[in-house]
Amino acid sequence: MDRLQAMAVFVRTVELGSFSAAADALLMSPQLVGKHVQRLEQHLGVQLLLRTTRRQSLTDFGRTFYDRAKIILAEVEAAEGLAAETQAAPTGRLRINAPVSFGMNTLAPALPDYMKAHPQVAVELTLSNRAVDLVDEGYDAVFRIGVLSDSQLMARALAPYELVLCAAPAYLDGRAPLTSPLDLQEHECLGFSHTELRSHWTFEGPEGRVVVPVSGRLMVDHGEPLLCAALAGLGVLLQPAEVVRAPIAQGRLVRLLEDYKAPPRPLHLLYAPDRRVTPKLRSFITFAVERFG
Repeated sequence: MDRLQAMAVFVRTVELGSFSAAADALLMSPQLVGKHVQRLEQHLGVQLLLRTTRRQSLTDFGRTFYDRAKIILAEVEAAEGLAAETQAAPTGRLRINAPVSFGMNTLAPALPDYMKAHPQVAVELTLSNRAVDLVDEGYDAVFRIGVLSDSQLMARALAPYELVLCAAPAYLDGRAPLTSPLDLQEHECLGFSHTELRSHWTFEGPEGRVVVPVSGRLMVDHGEPLLCAALAGLGVLLQPAEVVRAPIAQGRLVRLLEDYKAPPRPLHLLYAPDRRVTPKLRSFITFAVERFG
């Protein structure tokens, strides 16, 4: 016996008041409707309907079972609808927020590939180093760098964000060589004002973890102005690998203290837990995990 079908036939019979009316609605014979209800009763071991030649009525258990059966059938229908939605083509506007440096140097070059793969999705991307409120500001997904605060948001972990210490040859000329992170206390360090990189830089090296207080004349809340300052020879820079990779390859910046690595910063993609994961959001989560995971 198909219990869901028998349950659906029973619910329809109760709603329409008779086997014959249910049979007309379900495109089956009244005899088959009766068999479905009878088999359901046999399976449960309890009578659901009191039937006479003129009318039918629910038993006490039948009334309770009818209420529960309606809920179960509605849940099944919702689950099947969700499956169909999952298979649907992603469409609509997708609102995304990302930190500035990650957005400009990592996300923006990759985004055209996502949009070519999903031509019915329109993307609205904003870049900001502040922690936006995903729900209140209406974003579908946000990228967040750093340790997550206690949040009710769903988080997909991506590849950690690597930081690189470097400086321009013009800055290094005539200055004492950097042999240990502690030597940074004697140098101009270009500060990133939004994070812990503002006043202390941390490194892992042969002696373990070293936390160095740093200072400098320039403090900025975006990585790109700091890169300009470093290229102009104004100080030592600690910024994401994506920001400094090209200038290092061109010889305009030099990597420093390669035996010491700044701990990578966590990177996550966040979205609301109570928001249905639509095809457009699901497609972007899949893309982000594959590209940046």
